Amino acid sequence: MPTLGFLHTAPVHVETFRGLSRAAAPGVDDVHVVDADLLADARADGVDAVRARVAERVGELAAAGADVVVCTCSTIGAVAEQAPAGVPVLRVDRPMARAAVAGGGRVGVVAAVGSTVGPTRALLRAEAAAVGSGATLVDAPCPAAWPLFEAGDVHGYLDAVAAHVGALVRSGTVDVVVLAQASMAPVAARFAGGGVPVLASPAAAVSAAVALLAGGGGPAVNP
Repeated sequence: MPTLGFLHTAPVHVETFRGLSRAAAPGVDDVHVVDADLLADARADGVDAVRARVAERVGELAAAGADVVVCTCSTIGAVAEQAPAGVPVLRVDRPMARAAVAGGGRVGVVAAVGSTVGPTRALLRAEAAAVGSGATLVDAPCPAAWPLFEAGDVHGYLDAVAAHVGALVRSGTVDVVVLAQASMAPVAARFAGGGVPVLASPAAAVSAAVALLAGGGGPAVNP
């Protein structure tokens, strides 16, 4: 059976991506590896410090039968895409980033974890350059929200992120908002139909991974 593999740094993402995967492609199986230490160590020591371990985890998913791997952590996504896995590897935020810069304009980057900001900005710049977009980036960090997530208060975390996004939208300083972490995805629905698009990564990443699985090509870096 065709199989999607997912590398997570928080267990809460397993059910989210399992549900998205099965909704998008009911005939596709899914396997998951969770390693919270990858994010903790990347935040403490930098992403290069976890490069070999990320490659090991991606390899575990390939060995478990994954035909395409999605890394759901924005902080380590770039090193995951570079892992010598022998299967396509896609960072969760790449399809979202591509959509965000397509129209140019001002892209607000909302992140609760500082280690996510640099990788997300680099990705957005690369995607903008690839399509010749004139998009400009507007940093909009919300670090006060992250301790709520770490404490298990997901509802409080999402409320804090939503309040931050709402203020950003009302400021008139951005044309599109990027939710840089997969954990923020439910916030996007609160702004559906508004004047400023608020983009989340999980559903777009799963759709792209399913396309790769079907041989339709896509934005994966590592063939």
